[in-house]
Amino acid sequence: MSSIYNKTDNAKIIARIHSLTPESKAIWGKMNAAQMCKHCTLASDLAFGKIDIKINFLMKLLGKILKKKVLYGGEMGKSSPTAKEFISTTNEALEKTKLEFIANISRFATEGKTAITVMDHPFWGKMTYEDWDALMWKHADHHLRQFGV
Repeated sequence: MSSIYNKTDNAKIIARIHSLTPESKAIWGKMNAAQMCKHCTLASDLAFGKIDIKINFLMKLLGKILKKKVLYGGEMGKSSPTAKEFISTTNEALEKTKLEFIANISRFATEGKTAITVMDHPFWGKMTYEDWDALMWKHADHHLRQFGV
């Protein structure tokens, strides 16, 4: 699997983000391209300790049960539920949200594992740096595929 920490792999994700345009339409789901970029930025903000989310006990238990299957199994499910803190209804310009998303993705390649400050994910539970790598890569790839890039 590709690695978010690897500069070459990371650059491929960034190139895909750059290829989004205001005309990019979702193949599934309800978000537009700007909202998707904001959503991905918020999800990576969690790894950096910039935001905190609250998850109820049952969801925490579900996350721990599904963690290995989702992080190290096949593709992420289409239209899967997400934490309310990651839902964006923004009307911000796509270029602005793309730059925010790119800045966060770039941190993984430039700062490496030191960029991550949260080792206990509210949904997935205890995380290793490898878990974060798998999660961030799969999440970004999943949403970029959502927009056909």
